[in-house]
Amino acid sequence: MDAANPMTQAATRDRPPIGSRVRPSRRAADRTLKVACLVATLIGAVVLGSILLMLIVEGLRGFSATLLTQPTPGPGSEGGGIANAVLGSLVLTLIGIVVATPIGVMAGTYLAEYGRGSKLADVIRFLNDVLLSAPSILIGLFVYTLMVRPMGTYSGWAGGVALAIIATPVIVRTTEDMLRLVPGPLREAGAALGAPPSRVIMSVTWRAASAGIVTGVILALARIAGETAPLLFTALNNNSWFNASLMGGVANLPVMIYQFALSPYPNWQSLAWAGALLITVAILALSVVARLVVKSERAR
Repeated sequence: MDAANPMTQAATRDRPPIGSRVRPSRRAADRTLKVACLVATLIGAVVLGSILLMLIVEGLRGFSATLLTQPTPGPGSEGGGIANAVLGSLVLTLIGIVVATPIGVMAGTYLAEYGRGSKLADVIRFLNDVLLSAPSILIGLFVYTLMVRPMGTYSGWAGGVALAIIATPVIVRTTEDMLRLVPGPLREAGAALGAPPSRVIMSVTWRAASAGIVTGVILALARIAGETAPLLFTALNNNSWFNASLMGGVANLPVMIYQFALSPYPNWQSLAWAGALLITVAILALSVVARLVVKSERAR
């Protein structure tokens, strides 16, 4: 009836479009904000692109046939490589992630499965958040006081412990968040079969959240791969191959880059660029793997 009414049709025809109801000042503010966001994005992209371009160009110049086969050269020497620093970084990172993973997964499991509504869990979450945002140099000083001074020397063990302390809160947070996303009916189904809570967690909950937990471990690995400050106080550096006992200074890429980049020797500076490019590519690869794991889990 209303559609056939001439008055209704006229009112509909004369009604201004929805877009015209917006005040001109609001339109101007909206356009201004869009332009500002676009400009900020372009500035960030240009700066980041410039840094990456410089890193790629200078890093490729430092590549040579001996880069990954020879240890770092002495001051003022020509040639050499960074093989000892690469191997040392792999060892320190491996120690850190091996120590941090079981602690982080267990702590995150407690917070998600047993600590709901617990005051102790709230305290642990608060401490984990503090540790997550703590400057890495403070962690290095803590491990220096805890291990380096009593042992009387720098060591790879101290460096691994420092990296483990940095990686643990990342794994704890990721594990808790992933376990909280597991639907409750899955736990109830396991309990209905007579399985104890521990068996339900290991066989059902962990399996359902395995991709997210692995992603957290990979992100923690990427987090500690380029840490320099804690290693300055724990593992320090070494221009030769390290001992099997990991006692004394242990060569590693982050500290090597820091020391060589500040040196007046062109050869050292060139090796620092090459080491920086290697770390960047490694961290990028880890980030891509983490995204692929998450994407595959969502596809399932």
